[in-house]
Amino acid sequence: MIDWSHWHNEPYLIGGLVLLGWLWAVLAGPLRRRFAPTGTPFPRAQAWAFYSALVVFYLAVGSPLDQIGERFLFSAHMLQHQLLIYPAAILFLLGLPHWMVDAVLRRPACLKLGRLLTQPVICAVVFTLVVSLWHMPTLYDWALQNKLLHVAEHVTFFGAALFYWWPLLSPSRVFPPISYGGQMLYMLAVLIGMTPVFAYITFSHDILYPTYEYAPRIFANFTAGEDQLLAGVAMKTVGLAVALTAFGVSFFRWSQATHAADTKK
Repeated sequence: MIDWSHWHNEPYLIGGLVLLGWLWAVLAGPLRRRFAPTGTPFPRAQAWAFYSALVVFYLAVGSPLDQIGERFLFSAHMLQHQLLIYPAAILFLLGLPHWMVDAVLRRPACLKLGRLLTQPVICAVVFTLVVSLWHMPTLYDWALQNKLLHVAEHVTFFGAALFYWWPLLSPSRVFPPISYGGQMLYMLAVLIGMTPVFAYITFSHDILYPTYEYAPRIFANFTAGEDQLLAGVAMKTVGLAVALTAFGVSFFRWSQATHAADTKK
């Protein structure tokens, strides 16, 4: 059944996370004077956020949760995706200083592409399409049977999540976050766009993914149908809760900005 001592240590996973951590440390440390404005201190808070993102990413795909989600429970696999889309992606963006990001985005080769890819419509479409396509039964179940494809699934989920959060949490001054009013409309649009996949999983009368239909039951009286329902409900409620929280923060900041502008008049 479940091997609780099995933690992934594949070179591409550990090496990739170590490489990202090393690059951030080098840019924020020895090379900070080259890229950051003069007198910029070491970004301690952003260091905590960035390295926390790497830890959450590893816990999502490298801990025994991966085995449970890959072989036994759809709801566990959904939890993996929620960890990648929300805490991992959010902390990753919060952990990037603007001068570190803009050192790349200011390059002529990146400006035109970045201007296109960071448009809210593009970000929303990329996120919605990636999540929706991966939940197609044939592709989703294929990823559960093919390790390389499963890795690609998780990487693209994380990448799509960075697109999702960019209009709100962009660390760049070249392509900054959109206005607070725009952020509220954006979150509502993404919620509407994601409704079909939520409904498809939650209200389907059939078991969508054969891997979970025929998987050994690790909890007595917890059927594959109940597991699928739990996964769909978790997808909806977590996504809704996070989106409404982001909406509320944007509304609060918009209200503050409006009040401050009225006070100056």
